[in-house]
Amino acid sequence: MCGIVAYLGKNKAYPIIIDGLRKLEYRGYDSAGVALLNNQDLNTYKRAGKVAELESYTQNLNCDGNIGIGHTRWATHGEANHKNAHPHNNTASDLALVHNGIIENYAILKEELIRRGHQFLSDTDTEVLIHLIDEVKKENQCSLEMAVQLALKQVEGAYAIVVLSKNDPEKLVAARKSSPLVIGLNQGEFFLGSDVTPFIQYTQNVIYLDDEEVAVVKANGDYIIRDLDNKVVTPFVKQLEANLEELNKGDYEDFMMKEIFEQEKSVFDSMRGRLNPTTGEIVMSGIEENKKWFENANRIIVLACGTSWHAGLVGEFLLEEFGRIPVEVEYASEFRYRNPIITENDIVIAISQSGETADTLAAIEMAKRRGAFIFGICNVAGSSISRLSHAGTYTHAGAEIGVASTKAFTAQLTVLTLLALEIGRIRKALSEERYHSLTKELQQIPSLIKKSLNIDSLVEQIAMNYKDATNFLYLGRGFNYPMALEGALKLKEISYIHAEGYPAAEMKHGPIALIDEQMPTVFIATKDSIYGKVISNMQEVKARKGKIIAIVNETNEEVLELADHIIEIPKTEEALSPFLTAIPLQLLSYYIAKQRGCNVDQPRNLAKSVTVE
Repeated sequence: MCGIVAYLGKNKAYPIIIDGLRKLEYRGYDSAGVALLNNQDLNTYKRAGKVAELESYTQNLNCDGNIGIGHTRWATHGEANHKNAHPHNNTASDLALVHNGIIENYAILKEELIRRGHQFLSDTDTEVLIHLIDEVKKENQCSLEMAVQLALKQVEGAYAIVVLSKNDPEKLVAARKSSPLVIGLNQGEFFLGSDVTPFIQYTQNVIYLDDEEVAVVKANGDYIIRDLDNKVVTPFVKQLEANLEELNKGDYEDFMMKEIFEQEKSVFDSMRGRLNPTTGEIVMSGIEENKKWFENANRIIVLACGTSWHAGLVGEFLLEEFGRIPVEVEYASEFRYRNPIITENDIVIAISQSGETADTLAAIEMAKRRGAFIFGICNVAGSSISRLSHAGTYTHAGAEIGVASTKAFTAQLTVLTLLALEIGRIRKALSEERYHSLTKELQQIPSLIKKSLNIDSLVEQIAMNYKDATNFLYLGRGFNYPMALEGALKLKEISYIHAEGYPAAEMKHGPIALIDEQMPTVFIATKDSIYGKVISNMQEVKARKGKIIAIVNETNEEVLELADHIIEIPKTEEALSPFLTAIPLQLLSYYIAKQRGCNVDQPRNLAKSVTVE
C-alpha cells in the first residue's frame, strides 16, 4: 500500500524518484506525486492515475534539484484525485511531506489547526501532519527534526514519513511507526523507500528504521537517528544480497507469469540449506535453537491474512498430521480485536510475504505480550515481523512484484512442510522411516512443479470458455480444501469474477442451489484417501448440468464422463499435493484475467502489502 521514494545526493533527484515510483507500482496505488527542491524553489507536482501520467504532466516543468520526495498513494481518507495525492504542503508551501499509514486522531488535530489559521486543501488525514509539523516548528522555534519529533508525539496511528523543507535545503527528515521505511546509504547520497526495490540498483547498504525513530540525512553525507525522546540511536547497517533480475520481467509479458514459472526455483531455494539432499535431514536454525519450545508446546496458533492465511490452513493440516499438535489458524485482522486465550505454552506462527502486514504485526505484538513464543515466516529480510519474532525463517522466494501472490505462496508451503516434518521428528510423532520417505518426496517437488507447468497452453485454451463467466465455484477436500479457497481468491483478485471456495462436501449445504448451466465448478480431484467422495460431489454437479473443470493426477473413465475439461498434474504424496494443484489454479486465473483485458500485475483496488488497517 502506498509507496515512498526520496533522494538526497549529488545526482538529479527526479529521474531516480520517478524510476523508484515505477518500481513501487506493484504495491498498488491510485495517484502519484513528487516534490523537488531546486535552490530556493520547492516544486510539488502530483496527478491522479499512474506514474506515467505524472511523467507526462511534468515533461515541460522544472524538475531540477538534487533533493526530492515521491509517493504513490492508495486512497484511505479522501477520493483518488489530484488534490488528495501526495506530497502535501503547509499553508506557506515551504514544507512538503509524504506519508504511508493512517492518522487516527487527525480530525481532532485538524480542528485545532484550523482554529489557529491553517488552511487545508485536501480531504486526507496526511495533510494534517505537515500542518502540525509547521505549527510545532513555529511555536517552539526549533529545528525541522525537533518539530517532527514533537509533532509525532501528538499523533495516534501509523506512519512512515519523509519531510522536505525549503528553508532547510540540505536535509531530509524521516520517521516511522508501524509502517516500513528503509534508508539506503551510498557514499554521500541517501535513498529512502517503503522497501529496498527503488534503490537496490544503487546500493546494498541499508538501515531499517524501527518504530518511533526519526532519521536526519544531510547533503554532507552525515546522518543521525533519534527516538521521539531525542535519544540518539545506533543503527545497524545491513548489507543486502542484490538480485536485479527479479525486478525485471525478462522475456515474460507480466511479472505474474514470470513468478508462476519461477516456482520450481523458489521452492528449491526455500529448501536449500535446510533439507540435506544426501541424508534427507532437515536442519532449521530457528527450530534447533528453540527446540524446547517445540517439544513442550501445547498448541500452535497460526496468524496470517489473505493468501498467507490459506498457506496457514495447509500448514494446519501438515502440523497436525505430522507433528500431532493442536493447531488453530486465525485471521490476524480478527484475532487482534478479540480477547483470545493465549498462554506461555503456545507457539504463534506469523506468516506474511512482506513481513509488514499491519494486522499481523498488531496480532503478534498482543500474543507476545501474553507470553507466547513468536515464530515468523516472511520473505523480506529485515522486515518488521522478522525483527519482532523470537525466531523464524525466511522463505527465499525472491522479490515478488505481482500483487497476486504465487511463488511466495508455494515458498510458504515449503517452509511450513519443513517445519511440520521437523516438529514431528522432535515430538517423536513421526517414525524415522516415514520422516525420510516424506523428505525424499519433498525433494522431488521442484521437478514436479516444472513438469506441471507443461499444462500452460491447455489451461489457456480452457480459460477461453470461461472468460465471460460471472461466478465460479472451487471445491476441494482434505489438503486441497485450502487450495479451493486460494484458487477462488486468485480469480477474484485479478479477473474481478466472483468466486467462492468450499470444502466439496459442504456444497450440499447451500452452494448446490447455485449450480446451473452457467456455473463453472473447479474440482480439485487428486487421487487421495477421499478421492471417491470428490467424484460423488462431481456427479452431483453434473446432474444439475453444471460445467466442470477437473484438476486430477490420474484420468479415469469416471472423470472423463463427468468433466467438461481435465487438467492433469503429476502425482505425489497427498500432503504435498497443494504444491502441484497451485499451478493450474494460478494459470487458470491468469489466463481468464488476461482474456478479459485485466492488468494482472496491478489489479484494481489491491495493494501488495497491506500496511494499514
